[in-house]
Amino acid sequence: MSALWRKKKAAAVAAGDRLVTLIGKPGCHLCDDAQKVVDEVCGELGVPWEKRDISVDAELHREYWEQIPVVLVDGEQFTFWKVDAGRLRRELGG
Repeated sequence: MSALWRKKKAAAVAAGDRLVTLIGKPGCHLCDDAQKVVDEVCGELGVPWEKRDISVDAELHREYWEQIPVVLVDGEQFTFWKVDAGRLRRELGG
């Protein structure tokens, strides 16, 4: 990773510009479990999060259907299938 990228990422983190995105679909028990973890961790740390549904978004379906639930942090894939609360908390600086 270049020094320039590290500086930009550090500046974004310092400014509080974090966003967690949970990609899943209705009726998926792993997605429900992931949502509980994301909601808890983001709630503790004051980090905004959003939920995206692959059943209504063809592009997300093509990209992630084999991996749901998928968690993105700041637009980059962070994890899939099972979300570890401690690991997510560390990634978000908590």
